[in-house]
Amino acid sequence: MISAVSLLFDAGHRPRAEEIRELARKSRQFSLSIDPASDGIEDGGWVELLVNGLTFDLVGLGTSAPPRVPDCRHHFALPQGFDQSGLEAITLSPGPHLSGGGAMFPVVRCLASLGAQLAGLEDVRAVAWHPAHTCSAPDYFRRGVTGWIEGGPFPGLGLTALKSNPDGSMQSEGLSLFTSQELRLSPEMCGDRAEAAKVALRLLNWLVEHGRIEQPFTFTGPSGETLELEPVDNSAILHVWKRSH
Repeated sequence: MISAVSLLFDAGHRPRAEEIRELARKSRQFSLSIDPASDGIEDGGWVELLVNGLTFDLVGLGTSAPPRVPDCRHHFALPQGFDQSGLEAITLSPGPHLSGGGAMFPVVRCLASLGAQLAGLEDVRAVAWHPAHTCSAPDYFRRGVTGWIEGGPFPGLGLTALKSNPDGSMQSEGLSLFTSQELRLSPEMCGDRAEAAKVALRLLNWLVEHGRIEQPFTFTGPSGETLELEPVDNSAILHVWKRSH
């Protein structure tokens, strides 16, 4: 699973390196550890960002060749009919020295936090979180991620997503980046999709906080119901069903 976040812009409106420098100066939460343009090197359309001792590469700046716009299957808080086909991306991903640790929790949190700060750039149309194939409105992404970083609930609809399976079950997409497991609610729980989503989001928040589940586990749902969680498919899937009384 690729750890990366892209900011999408109308063609010709991608920011330049100096705009990233100005954002870093204003936020004081990250800095530019490598900036080819200001270091007298030919501007290749990229910079290296430093936050909490971790480095991330931001590519596609200015008039450089833009990276591929990621495939977005889930849209959040975007205008109806939103079309990403004509947009261009700048993409943030863990630096080369983190190539083996791109899925480590501190790295993922920093990546999301930096993505939220970059979402404050001018002319951002949407924020694409690659691991969950999600595309969110900039303000929506910023609020959700910033709230989580500051101790609030995990932004389950943004950093993960929920999809329907052919058998009627509901499954998370993108949770495995945080816990190495995806969540699947049984078809019997998904007759009311809104209620099932409420249960799933509560579980997503809890699982991101507590981590991978190795053994069957009992969980109390949002309405006081008893839920059974069991790792299946070599523990890659966490199956959830409601205990009958």
